[in-house]
Amino acid sequence: MHQRLTTDLSKRERQIIEAIYGMNAASVAEVRAAIPNAPSYSAVRALMNILVRKEILSYRKEGRKYLYFPLVRRQKARQFALKRLLEVYFDNSVPQAVSGLIQADRRKLTEEDYAELIEMIEEARRGESGK
Repeated sequence: MHQRLTTDLSKRERQIIEAIYGMNAASVAEVRAAIPNAPSYSAVRALMNILVRKEILSYRKEGRKYLYFPLVRRQKARQFALKRLLEVYFDNSVPQAVSGLIQADRRKLTEEDYAELIEMIEEARRGESGK
């Protein structure tokens, strides 16, 4: 796995990255406005520069401000996060993780959601690419 994905991130760093994923690219002020109980502007800027050094973010200058953007595709970051979640909370068991997700969100799942999950499982069993 690439070094920038294996680096453990702080809660604030994860919040910053999620905010930037939501906007595709963002200034320090935009990120600060998007995260709850944000620290000072200079603290957010320092954290974003740490993420640049970790090669998770990069930036470009637009006018008078710098826009930061992710270097790691969101899908790859999601896959890494899920692998970590499986390792830490579910003993690397996909069935336990899926069961936990279904239990946590049982009232929100529709019949269509269940049908989609069953179809994904069938596709995986057949070795087909998922969505």
